[in-house]
Amino acid sequence: MQAAVVYKWVDADGVVHFSDQPSPGAEKIYTSSSSTTTAASAPGSAAGSRQVPKSAAANGLGYSEFSIVSPANDQTFFGDDVVPVHLNLEPGLKPNQSITWNLNGKQLEFPPDATSFALPHLDRGAYTLAATITDQETSELRSSNSVTFYVRQPSELSPQHK
Repeated sequence: MQAAVVYKWVDADGVVHFSDQPSPGAEKIYTSSSSTTTAASAPGSAAGSRQVPKSAAANGLGYSEFSIVSPANDQTFFGDDVVPVHLNLEPGLKPNQSITWNLNGKQLEFPPDATSFALPHLDRGAYTLAATITDQETSELRSSNSVTFYVRQPSELSPQHK
């Protein structure tokens, strides 16, 4: 399988950023969908992303809330808008558990405890984002709701975008 290149950097406020475009001081990260194969082939999962109701996630891993709250489903971003990502997780992540993030089925490289970050400068198109929590002791997996959002580029011919 092909690997994708993602650039990672931390801004002055401590916010972690990821992009497909290089930025000064950014760390080059190679991503691969091979690690997502394990989650996709887990018993009871469907190919691609899997939705688990919040109550099922809570019962399996002990969370009362486990959902992506930003971006909102069907939200549209324009031009160079930064896409803020936030996972609502109550109580907080447990020491023996880690989070993996998938964008359009490809695993993103984030710290295993990242519940908030930004996706800057995405190309025009539709994107589907999901998070999966893995319990290292039991190998149990639970996926969040999938969120689909859109990025549109302004038209150079449109007067309001000059």
